[in-house]
Amino acid sequence: MIWDWVENTALPGHRVTTKRELTGGYSNHNVAFTTDTGDTYVLRRYLGDDAGAVEAALARRLAGVVPVPEVIAIGHGALVSRFLPGRPLSEVLADAETDADATVVEDLGRSTGETLARIGTVSFAAPGFFADGTLTPGPPGIEPASGLDVFVDKCLAEGNAAGRLTDAEQRALRTHAARATPLLTAVHGLRRLVHSDFNPKNLLALEVDGRWRISAVLDWEFAFSGPPLVDVGNMLRDPRPPGFAEAFLEGFRAQGGDLPPGWRALSSALDVYALAAFLTRPPEHRYFQGALARIRDLLASAD
Repeated sequence: MIWDWVENTALPGHRVTTKRELTGGYSNHNVAFTTDTGDTYVLRRYLGDDAGAVEAALARRLAGVVPVPEVIAIGHGALVSRFLPGRPLSEVLADAETDADATVVEDLGRSTGETLARIGTVSFAAPGFFADGTLTPGPPGIEPASGLDVFVDKCLAEGNAAGRLTDAEQRALRTHAARATPLLTAVHGLRRLVHSDFNPKNLLALEVDGRWRISAVLDWEFAFSGPPLVDVGNMLRDPRPPGFAEAFLEGFRAQGGDLPPGWRALSSALDVYALAAFLTRPPEHRYFQGALARIRDLLASAD
């Protein structure tokens, strides 16, 4: 039993008194719980690959760089971390947009950009993906930002796009990926920390002294070593409240984030990896449906 492990190994001597399910992603299930000491934690259970060792190692590496939950224990395909206060950025932005509160939107946009730039200050020996807690990028010689055309073709062939994207749309997406692939040589060799799911649902925000700031960056299971423009493309994929994108880019630059010539086309091309990967998820999944809409927008703007 997972809760036996929590009480006897992860937090020996503690007893769980309350539990509350948190909104989760496709690859994990999260439960906030309080113990008899009054402390609150989060139990994260991986539904796919066990990324606990990687997330724990990244939490240690990021201490003092950006706010991340402290990892208490890993095991049994799960991770226990301390609960950090804050509201999902997605919720705060929705409220601010409803209230037409431009100051809140701009504060959060700027803080989000600053946070992303600080993530990019963490570097590794090479580009690549993390297989374990050593955070050694691999496999050797693999460039994460290469082969976009091959990746898109594979996702279309093996995923669930058939019957949801027309044959013409699938051909157009393949053509778009083939044209974008050579552009990405501009970011080959970059070896910065990439969150790879950097969007408002994975960020917490807090109001401190009348100003809103990012208080935590969550869900690092997809992180890798590569070009930070991956995260820029992710954050700008969907429409944001007026003023957010401009403040986000301003904060990113001010904190030292690099936006090279042609960065918009590069970040958009890098985001196609995620959109294509979403096509391999079940058609009823919200990410699948969102990917269809975003791909159609992308193809329309490319005409």
